[in-house]
Amino acid sequence: MTRHSGDDSPSLLYSVKRLELVIRARLDEALRGSDVTTLQYTALTVLAHRDGVSAAQLARASFVTPQSMADMLRALERRALIRRTANPANKREILVHLTGTGRSLLAAHASRAAAIEARMVEGLDDAARDAFRSALVAAWANLTD
Repeated sequence: MTRHSGDDSPSLLYSVKRLELVIRARLDEALRGSDVTTLQYTALTVLAHRDGVSAAQLARASFVTPQSMADMLRALERRALIRRTANPANKREILVHLTGTGRSLLAAHASRAAAIEARMVEGLDDAARDAFRSALVAAWANLTD
């Protein structure tokens, strides 16, 4: 959506980035003292929905580079939040799995994350929330190769 002259509202790109930054700040606050970063938490939530993915797949789904993911996986493995196994279909590929300890950590923070999401969509009815989610998914799909 292009802004028209005289329109003082922020661009959609700016609005999305501003939303991303405030979500990140709220997650950082919610996770303070947990000894897990927001990026690590994001990777763990990906594994909670898609356990047993490769490090490359996890990096893409977690919005980090493969090198950053390699460092992150070492840290998560040291804390026993994840485990890595060889892919039975391709012995050269390593799959990443969420452990019980990792699931417990996610469960301990689930209500805080849900509260952030609830606050974000406060005042929107079910139809508006569904439309918002659909618009975000469509926007992502439009920009994804």
